[in-house]
Amino acid sequence: MSATTNPSTNANDDRSKEERLKAYLLDRAQDGEMYFKGKFISEDIDLSPKEIGALMVKLRDSATELTVEKWSYTGATTWRVEPA
Repeated sequence: MSATTNPSTNANDDRSKEERLKAYLLDRAQDGEMYFKGKFISEDIDLSPKEIGALMVKLRDSATELTVEKWSYTGATTWRVEPA
C-alpha cells in the first residue's frame, strides 16, 4: 500500500493556511504596525512556527493589504507587519 497525496488538496490547504494567517495579521495590525515571532502566534492560528515563516515569505511578495518585512533574527525571525 502506497501513500500518495493529492496536489490540489495540498494547494487548497496551503491557501487556507495563508488566508488564515493573512486574516489574523490584518486584524492585529489594523491600528498600526505590529512585530511578532511565529512561535508566539502559532497557537492562535493553529500553525507551526515553521509554517508561519514559510507563509510570511509568500505574504511579503503577494499580500497587497499588508506590508511585511523581515525585521531581525534573535532565536527566531521577528516580522514587522503593517497595513499597506
